[in-house]
Amino acid sequence: MRLLLSLPVRLLLSLAILACALWGAGFLIYRMPGAGGIAAAIGFGLAGLAGLTGVWTGAPRLPLSFAMVFVGLLGWWSGFQPSHQRDWIPELARLPRMAVAGDSLTVTDLRNFAWRSESDYDQRWETRRYDLAGLSGADVFLSYWSGEAIAHLLVSFTFAESDPLTISIEVRRERGESWSALAGFFRSYEMAYVAADERDLVGLRTHARGEDVRLFRLRATPAQARQLLMAYADDINRLADQPRWYNTLTTNCTTVVFHMVRQLAQGWQLAVPADPRLLLSGYLPGYLQSIGAVRTDIPLDELVRRGRISERARAIPLDSPDFSTRIREGVPEGQAQP
Repeated sequence: MRLLLSLPVRLLLSLAILACALWGAGFLIYRMPGAGGIAAAIGFGLAGLAGLTGVWTGAPRLPLSFAMVFVGLLGWWSGFQPSHQRDWIPELARLPRMAVAGDSLTVTDLRNFAWRSESDYDQRWETRRYDLAGLSGADVFLSYWSGEAIAHLLVSFTFAESDPLTISIEVRRERGESWSALAGFFRSYEMAYVAADERDLVGLRTHARGEDVRLFRLRATPAQARQLLMAYADDINRLADQPRWYNTLTTNCTTVVFHMVRQLAQGWQLAVPADPRLLLSGYLPGYLQSIGAVRTDIPLDELVRRGRISERARAIPLDSPDFSTRIREGVPEGQAQP
């Protein structure tokens, strides 16, 4: 155990054991509900404490024993498999698919619910066709529901001759299941795409939930918008074929979109994925402006002020055929990149 005499090595091993102990305890709490999970988490935490003690006292059997327990826990964790066959809440019961033939995009299981409240709605699932030759651009909606740091991202594609097509990445919950950001680290939820009418996805947040929704027009050419939509289509179909876990940190409504956009938007100077604004999604407008994805000739505060659409949206009935046009009134147009 001479290696542990090195102070930097001891510190690194201590941090690794601490991180593993915290993750393992959280996993046990969220995957073993009730008193049994709490007891198991406490026991695992004590094993981690013993491992830390061994690092600093020169007793190698203690950290090695903890490592063996952790490997066993990882084996259990890896045995959890995502599924499409669960008792899902109605609004996430179906996953969309997209088929492209030339300039025609067909979306099946497009959601177009009529929301009166979060619990009172009419279910409507549709098949719609879009003319890709008429695709004009893409917009971003951010819906703030927990202060300024956290927002949910929606991407909406606009067309010359049809209503916008809006796409959201969601936590696919079962009936009776509640959302927890911490549980999202431990394979507790599957991921879902929702392809929908703006009156559904935006209206749910402005009207039924009363959230603070802000709209930003992207500086995207029709070609860039089409590339992004095709990337969405590919991933939407992959997810429909193969279920996937949602992860609060690595597979969420912003990081998934980032990984698609970074390969497509050639004119945008994308920062590394570690940019904290991709995790604290409420600050995404500043990130979008820094990479040139939204207007840079308007101060950010002004863009945000003019992008607040909730009050205006709530004055528009959700069955209004010009809902999408009216919520964009006063929002700065995106200037497409040359």
